[in-house]
Amino acid sequence: MVALRPFKSADLDDLYEISLATGHAGRDATALYQDPRMIGHLYSAPYALLSPATSFVAEDETGVGGYIVGAVDTYAFDYRLGREWWPELRAAYPDPPGSPPTRWNADQRRCYLIHHPWRTPEAIVETYPSHLHVNLLPRMQGQGVGRSLLELWFGTVRPLGAAGVHVGVSAHNHRGVRFWKSCGFVPLENAPTGSTVWLGRHLDADR
Repeated sequence: MVALRPFKSADLDDLYEISLATGHAGRDATALYQDPRMIGHLYSAPYALLSPATSFVAEDETGVGGYIVGAVDTYAFDYRLGREWWPELRAAYPDPPGSPPTRWNADQRRCYLIHHPWRTPEAIVETYPSHLHVNLLPRMQGQGVGRSLLELWFGTVRPLGAAGVHVGVSAHNHRGVRFWKSCGFVPLENAPTGSTVWLGRHLDADR
């Protein structure tokens, strides 16, 4: 049995571990990183700590094996990151010199994002102001856990004013792209092309 529940501070290490175990286009990224917390610094921990009300985990008899985190207002969350999250990390992780060259290792590429955070294109955020991240360990995949987490998250953020949500998925994560499409997300025509596939879903029509 898999139970869904709100994030608790004791779950933070689990979020870091799941982020690493799914951080290579949905596959295990452990072999790619010297610092096992690097991916979580960017894609899970800040959401759980700065917005715990919109953070949930999936837990079975083995422990926490999945999570969903996100922000109702992407612009406001980016502002909070700049004030409350990035400064401490920037002091701990040096900014790699130069522009992102291919010779950088995975840790250096993430360090660059800590100092130069990615901004979602305005055309996406204006239409789909919220965003989220979902990750599940293999033992929880294919059981409907991801869909259940999504419905829980949607039910939480709608009363907070969320009307549209976007996600960014690695173009190499074919399973992830299929999942989002199966959950009603559509590819965004005004999104930039490249290594990320952008998808969005309106929430107001779901009420």
